[in-house]
Amino acid sequence: MSETHIIDGVIKTGSSAAHDGIASVGGEHAGRRWRDTQQQAIDNIKSRRVSCYVAPPNGPRVAVIIGERNGREYLKTANDGEQPNNLLSLRSCG
Repeated sequence: MSETHIIDGVIKTGSSAAHDGIASVGGEHAGRRWRDTQQQAIDNIKSRRVSCYVAPPNGPRVAVIIGERNGREYLKTANDGEQPNNLLSLRSCG
């Protein structure tokens, strides 16, 4: 069974392309802060070790999924189109 991690912050790359805009994601799990690179988070989601969500203050949590653009995988929420706007709108965790 996978762990559930709530993502509450990101570290941005500075890229103007939103699908290339995330370097790392982070949050709190079991009372401790954590941070993974985008690739580590993708690997954890793909292996089903971890399920990640974004939990907006005024709504239900939304699953973080893996998108693909030009053969490159990246993180986005299930509510996003191609661009990971929900993740990019989170505070900086760096």
